[in-house]
Amino acid sequence: MVRLLAFALNASETLTFGRGLSATEDEADLQDLDATGSIERWIDVGLPDEKLIRRACNRSRHVMVLSYGGRTAEIWWQQTQGKVSGQKNLRVLSLSVEEGKALASLAARGMRLQCTIQDGVIWLGGDQGNIELAPRVLLSSDAP
Repeated sequence: MVRLLAFALNASETLTFGRGLSATEDEADLQDLDATGSIERWIDVGLPDEKLIRRACNRSRHVMVLSYGGRTAEIWWQQTQGKVSGQKNLRVLSLSVEEGKALASLAARGMRLQCTIQDGVIWLGGDQGNIELAPRVLLSSDAP
C-alpha cells in the first residue's frame, strides 16, 4: 500500500513499478524514465541504505524516499540523514505508524481508491472508508 501511495504522489504516464521486494538494489521501487531511457525519477519506499540513496541520486534527476516504520524509521533517519543531506536532488518523506495502519485498512481484494492531493495532504477513499495522510517532510532538496 505504501508503494501505491508513492505512485499516487508521483503519478505520470511513464511511472512504473519495479519488480518488488525480491529486486536487486539497483532497481527502484518505482521509476519514471524519460524519452531517452534515462531515469527521471527514482522512488524507494521503506528504509533504503544510504549507499543506495547516493547511487540513486547519481543516476536520476529526482529521488524520493517514502519511509515508514515508526521508531525503526526514526532511528534509520538519525543514522542516514547526515550521510545524504548534501544530495541536491533528494526528497525524503515519512509516514507515521498511525498513517501506515490507516493506509493498510484500505487494502482489499479488487479495491478501487480515489485520491486527492493538495498542499502535502493526501485524501484516499474507497469501499473500506476514507483517510487523510500528511507525510512529514524530512528532507526536501529539490522542487518536485
